[in-house]
Amino acid sequence: MPADHTNLAHLRHDLRTPINQILGYSELLMEETADAGHEVYDADLKKIRQAAKQLLNLINDNLTDERLSLAGQIVDAGSLTAAPFPFASPGSRAPLNSDPASAAEPMDASVEATAGPAESFPVPPDNYAALLLSSRSVSDEQRTSLPGHILVVDDNEGNRDMLSRQLQRQGHTVATAENGRVALERLRAETFDLVLLDMMMPVLDGYGTLDAIKSVPALRHLPVIMISALDSRLQAELTEAENYVRSILPPAGLSRSIPVDWRLIPSTELGGDSFGYHWIDDDHFALYLLDVCGHGVGAALLSVTAINVLRNAALPGVDFRDPGAMLTELNEAFLMEKQNDMYFTIWYGVWQPSTRTLRFASAGHPPALLATPLGDGTRDVAPLKSAGMILGGMSGATYRTFEQKIPGPARLYVVSDGTFEISQAGGSMWEFTDFVSFMGQRPQPGESDLDRLFNHVKTLHGPGPLDDDFSILGFTL
Repeated sequence: MPADHTNLAHLRHDLRTPINQILGYSELLMEETADAGHEVYDADLKKIRQAAKQLLNLINDNLTDERLSLAGQIVDAGSLTAAPFPFASPGSRAPLNSDPASAAEPMDASVEATAGPAESFPVPPDNYAALLLSSRSVSDEQRTSLPGHILVVDDNEGNRDMLSRQLQRQGHTVATAENGRVALERLRAETFDLVLLDMMMPVLDGYGTLDAIKSVPALRHLPVIMISALDSRLQAELTEAENYVRSILPPAGLSRSIPVDWRLIPSTELGGDSFGYHWIDDDHFALYLLDVCGHGVGAALLSVTAINVLRNAALPGVDFRDPGAMLTELNEAFLMEKQNDMYFTIWYGVWQPSTRTLRFASAGHPPALLATPLGDGTRDVAPLKSAGMILGGMSGATYRTFEQKIPGPARLYVVSDGTFEISQAGGSMWEFTDFVSFMGQRPQPGESDLDRLFNHVKTLHGPGPLDDDFSILGFTL
């Protein structure tokens, strides 16, 4: 195993490339077989994709600078599936030689100045962030849903073919180049709306190519998206972001007189689930869990923002002891048209120990479970049902507060849908009723009920990461 950072980066890149192709081709085949009415192959293609994701997870987890042994949590790195992109309008296109000033641009000289030797993968230049920002500075007036002409630049033939086919299925026209020098020749001869640019290539790598593109006035505003499987700086920043998301979660243990335990196992490094609990005053204890649509940086940012609003009571004039009123105002603060079309579900409750009353409201979220012990060693588990649309979906939505008296000792579980919407190894889904029945079984002495559930879910799902974040809080009331 190479210990040197550069050699390790090469190894990660070389291993990820064929796996990402398996992921991409399997998704492409799933779409094409569905279009052709051959759904019978869908289950097997999903198994192929899941196996590739599992292998990619092992590489991401273990081939790191800090750790070369099998340890840590599973990470779902996703795939290189291309999504529709915003393009410059046709009128804004300009070929390389259409600008009189560009005729005097020393294209070859700039290439030679930035190009490394074959198979050389240098450290990103100091102005790399600025180059990326300038490459994405497409105005709102320029954005359109028209099909685009896209240049795919990658030294791996399989990657070029996979991305080209995916983009062509979306209605775009595609040209390809096997390295940065060929890409610059294509840009000199043709006009493009977007460049998908691999970073690690021989002859001229992605950094040098990007620098050359941005040095030409006619191409300076051409959108460029880096598609490499490796960027150690970006990975370091994502890890830092993940650490921050975890740092705002409250500690498990005793919150005054209330024992609290929780589990959060993300399906990706950055997920959309988050939660919290705190005392509003001496007799009102708030507890809440939210689930932002999707995964990744955007979902995590929205999740953290919403959690900070809740734990800091940052809605002026709102009584946070009234769950329905609080969600009504929170909805107005997080309307999806102001949040990049992202929304979230949330369950929010307030426990009043003096009256043993739980008040709660929900915005499109799964019901919490209330478990009370029975004499035969089992538990009665009742879903605390409530009604309410997703949060941020529509202005003017109102949410109702529900109330539940809990006269004796009980265990309250606040869950995300990732705890029970489990794709089983055979292809079927674990039903919510089965989840409720499972929670009715009392754990053995010394056994954690939350770990027992997670272990059962992993057994049902089989190898690889779960399809969604697994989040559950347990409160002893």
